Amino acid sequence: MKKMGIAALYRKPRLSKPHPDHKVYSYLLRGLEISRANHVWATDITYIPMARGFCYLVAIMDWASRKVMAWRLSNTLDASFCTEALEEAIQKYGTPDIFNTDQGSQFTSDAFIGILENHGIDISMDGKGRWLDNVFVERLWRSVKYEDVYLKGYSSIAEARQGLKEYFEFYNHRRRHQSLDRRTPDDVYWSTLPQMQVAA
Repeated sequence: MKKMGIAALYRKPRLSKPHPDHKVYSYLLRGLEISRANHVWATDITYIPMARGFCYLVAIMDWASRKVMAWRLSNTLDASFCTEALEEAIQKYGTPDIFNTDQGSQFTSDAFIGILENHGIDISMDGKGRWLDNVFVERLWRSVKYEDVYLKGYSSIAEARQGLKEYFEFYNHRRRHQSLDRRTPDDVYWSTLPQMQVAA
């Protein structure tokens, strides 16, 4: 297989592997009350299996409302699909006070950190191996996979992109959350967004 350049397709461990030369930031959310939109955003990457091969999904989420602000699919783990999602979220919804990520190289890259710093956003990072520090995005991944990906078995990235577009529209606008008093992420987001930002 090595001589022929053939590699097995399987789930790769540690999708967000730290880069030894990148700066790691402190976790800022411990004990913080987060009850309004655009106070804290968070992101993560997950693995999406397909009938042939796999791809990676990144999503930007508003912590208080669970609203998915933007997302991207990629067949590689470089930082570009993460920065594209971040730029789209900022363009559509403004900026959060704090942005939380894990310590993966995509999120500690100069390109990703530069966008946050240029917009004056405070940077927070999970502790090493502490998935609970970003628990709401982890719950999103479970919902995406069990309510959409595993049921549909996408055969290509193009098919996955269209299917996930429909799913995230449903998730934001119609899927009610028990933890949000049976409200949708979209309803909570717009009702808790500071009036100054609504007017803008």
